[in-house]
Amino acid sequence: MIKEKTQNLIDELNLHEKTNDLVSSLPLGWKQKVAFSVSLLHEPKIVFLDEPTGGVDPITRRQFWEMIYREADKGTTIFVTTHYMDEAEYCDRVSIMVEGKIEALDTPKELKEHYKVGSMNEVFLKLARNIE
Repeated sequence: MIKEKTQNLIDELNLHEKTNDLVSSLPLGWKQKVAFSVSLLHEPKIVFLDEPTGGVDPITRRQFWEMIYREADKGTTIFVTTHYMDEAEYCDRVSIMVEGKIEALDTPKELKEHYKVGSMNEVFLKLARNIE
């Protein structure tokens, strides 16, 4: 079972040429994708990701979110912390904390409507910086 899952991981990430390399030698984006994939090997119901796309290039960032969507579509709950407010747009629900307290919790659409703004960045600025 582990061998099959490992092969699936290698196939999905197209790591065929890197199977004998140490993970530490891979670029950051690949490391993040490998770490996420490994966290899924035991098929957890919930996965917590702490700023998984920080420091990766835009293409890898998008690929990572596609991986998150695929897993979420399979029924896995994925909690993501991020400082990229555009990534909050990709989520089903968003919680924004200000000074250690949850100030907002809803869908991106509802939060934008509630605060009468066009983006999650503007929601964040209203809540965290009191910027109108």
